[in-house]
Amino acid sequence: MYNLRIKEIAVSLLTLLLGNSPQVIAQVPEVPGDICPGELGVQVDTIANRPEFSRSRWGILIQPLSSTATLYSRDAQKYFIPASNVKLLTTAAALQKLGADFRIKTSVYSDENGSLYVVGRGDPSITEDQLESLAQQLKRRGVDRVNELIGDDSYFQGSAVNPNWEWEDAQAGYGAPINSLIFNQNAIELLLSPQELGQPLKVTFAEPKLANQWQIQNNSVTVAQNESEFIEVGREFDRPAILVSGQLKVGAESESAYVAVVNPANNFLQHFQQVLAAEGIPVKQALVASVSRNFNQELATVESPPLAELVRETNRESNNLYAEVLLRLLGKVTGKMPVPQTLTGKMPVPQEDTGEIGLKELKTALTQLGVNPNSYILADGSGLSRHNLISPEALVQTLRFMANSPAASIYRQSLPIAGESGTLKNRLNSTPNRVILQAKTGTLSGVSALSGYIEVPDYEPLVFSIIVNQSDLSAASMRSATDEIVLLLNRLRRC
Repeated sequence: MYNLRIKEIAVSLLTLLLGNSPQVIAQVPEVPGDICPGELGVQVDTIANRPEFSRSRWGILIQPLSSTATLYSRDAQKYFIPASNVKLLTTAAALQKLGADFRIKTSVYSDENGSLYVVGRGDPSITEDQLESLAQQLKRRGVDRVNELIGDDSYFQGSAVNPNWEWEDAQAGYGAPINSLIFNQNAIELLLSPQELGQPLKVTFAEPKLANQWQIQNNSVTVAQNESEFIEVGREFDRPAILVSGQLKVGAESESAYVAVVNPANNFLQHFQQVLAAEGIPVKQALVASVSRNFNQELATVESPPLAELVRETNRESNNLYAEVLLRLLGKVTGKMPVPQTLTGKMPVPQEDTGEIGLKELKTALTQLGVNPNSYILADGSGLSRHNLISPEALVQTLRFMANSPAASIYRQSLPIAGESGTLKNRLNSTPNRVILQAKTGTLSGVSALSGYIEVPDYEPLVFSIIVNQSDLSAASMRSATDEIVLLLNRLRRC
């Protein structure tokens, strides 16, 4: 308020000296004044206590990055549904336990009968390029035909779809199943294009041969230029049918949409069989099986990018499939998974859910880091489940401790940057003063979250978590209010 009053006096004096010229007055920018730390609480409360938020819950914690001194706290130790802010915990634990250079290996083995075994270990980055690399390696090894192509999908145990996810989420590409043999992120890409006014959108498959395998139920429409745009796609669980609804404006650009595949391991194997055939390696039979044996000869292999890159994709693009893979890797590579049946003839050991073990290992890793183990309860690694409960305290602790860890730069650089990249690319990009913000977003219906780091020009770096729950407002309205709080932080100064 003090600085704002000084600015008003300066404008008045300038007006008197220069003859009340409106052109000159217009050149003086109306920038809000700085805020003293003691004023922050009232300013944040003014936003959070607006009438439209009367039935909503806010959870907020704002602290300097260098200490645990609290600048503002509002129900910071209470549980909230965090949406994709869960990924902050998942990626922190993965970097702590697995290391930034960890890679996921996919291997092809052979046996004496001419069969090939593709052993997947959950690499979420496999596309046709990697399958072609495997096929070319096999060709160089002299493989010219395959009697049986067997896909081993047993590395991850348990349900491929989290039972706590909502029905519509499990149909969409962002809720794709998680298994050991993943191809194209276990999703089918559709291209939706507007046509003439009133006509349904044109639906085409990015992979044209899939058109004969799926029935399209199209309830979409092309609308006028002054109408809003939205798209929803899903699929039936009991038959191969894709449901399309929504609307795009006349003349608008085409948009991609994704639905989850039904049988991900079969989908992987089918595409690998096609790639092998294109390389001149015909396959007589292909099937998915759990292979309990040790292989002597590895004929071909591909590796994922290092974990640092997987973490960046997870946080920056809020990729659910990548996050769920990281969670399962935590459960798998720690050595606590039960040993599967071998060729000793013993009865098979019951396999515990890899994701459940991953959740335990995640808590162990974060507890070792210094995060209060009672400050969160997780049901998945991505935040898609509404059973996840996290306090702003847990998120701020995770962010602070990771900022002082050996993986600090990798972790922080994995976050979206306001106005520049990822899920923050179109937020806080039209402010008078640049906001240097690296933070993780999170959105579900009735939920909006933002947690991360902000470099304040006239103060010191801050770490914060802002969560809105139980709101009937649109995601845009919740984000706008959250961004207003961030802009308040950007105006802090020492006084």
